[in-house]
Amino acid sequence: MGVVVGLLLGAGLACIWWSFWAEPRRPGSRSSTGWHARTQDALVQAGMAGATPGGLVLTSVVLGLVVLVLGTALTRIPSIALCFALFATMAPWAVVRGRARRRRSRLRQLWPEVVDHLGSGIRAGLALPEAVAQIGERGPVELREAFTAFAEDYRATGRFGDCLDALKARLADPVADRIVEALRLTRDVGGTDLGRLLRTLATFLREDVRTRGELEARQSWTVYAARLAVAAPWVVLALLATRPEAASAYDTPAGFAVLAVGGACTVAAYLVMLRIARLPDDPRVLR
Repeated sequence: MGVVVGLLLGAGLACIWWSFWAEPRRPGSRSSTGWHARTQDALVQAGMAGATPGGLVLTSVVLGLVVLVLGTALTRIPSIALCFALFATMAPWAVVRGRARRRRSRLRQLWPEVVDHLGSGIRAGLALPEAVAQIGERGPVELREAFTAFAEDYRATGRFGDCLDALKARLADPVADRIVEALRLTRDVGGTDLGRLLRTLATFLREDVRTRGELEARQSWTVYAARLAVAAPWVVLALLATRPEAASAYDTPAGFAVLAVGGACTVAAYLVMLRIARLPDDPRVLR
């Protein structure tokens, strides 16, 4: 008896000691909340599923170098060319984020319809895979491609769980994650509350769309005015750079310092504006 108690005590102490150490990361694995995963989600949400985070970085660097060379050749002022090269480097990221934000906004209005289609299919007696697959034919046009691919995967493999994982990766959306996990849980453990769950989820989604739409409508003019205020000084600088006598003033250490301070203030103001104007988005906690 004493040996058993000693073994249990030792196992408990070992578990306590083990809990203080992070699980070692496998080679080649990436955190689901790391930069790579977030960037890949943004690319998928922007409709650029074929692109990779590495490709986005390469595009940004190449664009920045091209603008730097062209700017130096046109203005003969390296400091001015460097400023616009830095802005050009950030341009692909801004395009991806803008497209992803607009597409999320459109999909946010479509998810209640998707949930309604799922509920209708389940009430009609369709099996879960069939209810999900029929969205590829009757659901919103912008989402049909992803659900059609799910139907093809399921016909090819018959593995419902793996096909749901692939659907989540294609959509990269927190609402889709919740719907998929609800379907997976119902398929695994059974239950009769899926219809009620979907109706409740559709109600919450419609309320969220209505509230978010009101907030975005009220703050949109402020956001556009802030973006115009951020861009205006650099438009003026680009016009000044067309006059050699005006551009030569920045070809000095003091001129470079002015551009550096102005660029830092512009970036800081823009980030603060985005932080203030940003509405909360649901994180993908159910990847």
